[in-house]
Amino acid sequence: MRKHLFSILFLLIAAAIWWASISSTVRNPVVDNDKPVMVTSGYVPYTIIKQLVADNVNVLMLLPPNAEPHAFEPTPGALIMLKHANAFIYMSDELEPWAADLSKVTDEKAPVVKLADMIPDSTDPHVWMNPHNAKFLAAAIVKILVQIDPVHEPIYEANLAKFDAEIDALEQAFSTALAHCQSREVVHVGHLAFKNLTDTYNLQLTALAGTSHDGEHSAKKLAALTKEIKDKQITTIFTEDTLSPRLAQAVAQETGSRILPLYPIEHISKQDFHNNITYAELMHRNLQSLTEGLQCQVS
Repeated sequence: MRKHLFSILFLLIAAAIWWASISSTVRNPVVDNDKPVMVTSGYVPYTIIKQLVADNVNVLMLLPPNAEPHAFEPTPGALIMLKHANAFIYMSDELEPWAADLSKVTDEKAPVVKLADMIPDSTDPHVWMNPHNAKFLAAAIVKILVQIDPVHEPIYEANLAKFDAEIDALEQAFSTALAHCQSREVVHVGHLAFKNLTDTYNLQLTALAGTSHDGEHSAKKLAALTKEIKDKQITTIFTEDTLSPRLAQAVAQETGSRILPLYPIEHISKQDFHNNITYAELMHRNLQSLTEGLQCQVS
């Protein structure tokens, strides 16, 4: 925590110097309009907010595409974003240990929301991997949108209803597709990001690392995972779409299994970010991989 405080203090000084050098010529270095500014930590809140706001709010994301949220180091640009924020939304202190300190940069009138507080306790901080929880996140976000931009409340409420309907359809698709599968073993060559998903749909998850990428991939863990795959005759393993494929490829070669991607959504590829791929679209990709990998009978 102290490390984050010192880093943020240094960056704040750097950002202040930079801002002073350009403030006479640039009205706003973040956006160039009068719409409210909502800053998010990473892609989960970002993509949900984008579906809710239409064009009424400037939505900015601190975490660059392909970056890993557990170990993100703030930049002067991140501090500039927060100085202009009307609200700052992040997931949790466990998932983003830098966010609480960073939130101190925001204006005292700007609400700071920790979305994980809206969800019942879970041993896995990746709470959005239970699709039903996405509805709680969206409802909490709409409350903040109405607070900072009350004139557009009818639009936000209408978009929330559309989002909820999309999630209802997503939940039904998961329940139907995963009801009858030849295997329920999800072996993930990556970090423990999918426990809420597998618990919700009665699947058994084995992951190579814990809830973050720190200290992952020891030789002992890798050997144990490889042995489990062979012992259980598992034919498909899963890995995260933004990870280097080399480790999963080595496991697949050793065990004769194939590899399919899963999308944790907490970080996002540059292509998906620029294409504004939504939460539901990414979850449907997960469903497609699980259905194929577990050999589920889809009616």
